[in-house]
Amino acid sequence: MNKDLLEGCYREAVALLRENSTPGGVLASARNEKSVGRHYASIFGRDASICALGMVASGEPDLIRCAGDGLLTLAKHQALNGQIPKYVKPELGEVDFWYAGCIDATLWWLIAVRFMDRISSEGRLGERFAPQVALALRWLECQEHQVWHLLQQNEASDWADIMPRSGFVLYTNALWYWTKRLYDLPSAPQTRDYANLLFWPFGKVVPEQRRARLLMHYIRNRCKPSPFYLSFVNFSVWGEEIDIFGNILAQLVGVGDATGANKTVSKIMAMKAAHPHPIRVVGTPIGQHTPLWRLYMQRHRQNLAWQYHNGGSWPFVGGFWVLLLAKLGRTGEAWGELEKLAEANRVNDWEFNEWFHGQTGEPMGMARQSWNAALYILAYRTLADGARYF
Repeated sequence: MNKDLLEGCYREAVALLRENSTPGGVLASARNEKSVGRHYASIFGRDASICALGMVASGEPDLIRCAGDGLLTLAKHQALNGQIPKYVKPELGEVDFWYAGCIDATLWWLIAVRFMDRISSEGRLGERFAPQVALALRWLECQEHQVWHLLQQNEASDWADIMPRSGFVLYTNALWYWTKRLYDLPSAPQTRDYANLLFWPFGKVVPEQRRARLLMHYIRNRCKPSPFYLSFVNFSVWGEEIDIFGNILAQLVGVGDATGANKTVSKIMAMKAAHPHPIRVVGTPIGQHTPLWRLYMQRHRQNLAWQYHNGGSWPFVGGFWVLLLAKLGRTGEAWGELEKLAEANRVNDWEFNEWFHGQTGEPMGMARQSWNAALYILAYRTLADGARYF
């Protein structure tokens, strides 16, 4: 184990979060001409909330305060119907809700509020934001299927914002199940049960509900069984590209059981998804001549095969990968992957690149990305302190 590298990356991560801290919260990435032009120098509902997990785990008072400031900024700009924005530019008063909505910003905000209350001695965010929390939960419940207790969404309306997943999406519903657990919502077991039925429709359980049974039957007749959950399920289409991030989250928050989680980890390792950097977010990229390809996927030439959300390697997702390994007691492997994650963050003299090409390992995207730093801190603290956050 390269202790100097691991500790050096930790120091650099803390420094990066301080660099990106503002009175309104933490920016998605360092402010420069490129990041300003692409709106990365903003307080993102998703990014700031994910960063809050690592910032509170750091124990650094200034980072904890900044994490709370970011959640407050987002709460102040919550829509009247309860939705948390995609991003906010407090200095301009600009609030953005994306094209077809941004469903996971609200989920991550709720998760961060409860996570910070449970970890930080300062806590009391849930009490402070009680009206906003109630409104956010109500908005999500209005997106929920009233029998299957799973959230429904449009294409390109979560973190993978130029991917064609729609209907019932694995990633989103893993977060929804986690949210329900954190807030002790009574329908959490039903969400878990139907997630396992729809996203892995190859088991022996036959649902009593007729429409779920027919949908599962339709998929089983046209889809090869896999150890992975499907990335999404819609009326007549589903995703077999293997959403590695969605599968990691689902196993991390308990949608699956320990046996399934270990099988998932073994298969991810077998496909070398953590090489050259942890971790590739898609198993088999969606090709340009396949039914799932959309013209918007070539926007900025980003989502071509092995790039961006379509098979790129994302260090912040690598942090969740380490957390899953730690949860399963695979501590040696977790330290090894954390070391690889530190190497990725160190590229170009600690540039903390947004993502890397999934095959060549070429650094791409925006530099000095906050959630890379935050998830490294969370993963490091989990292993170094023996902490269990999930």
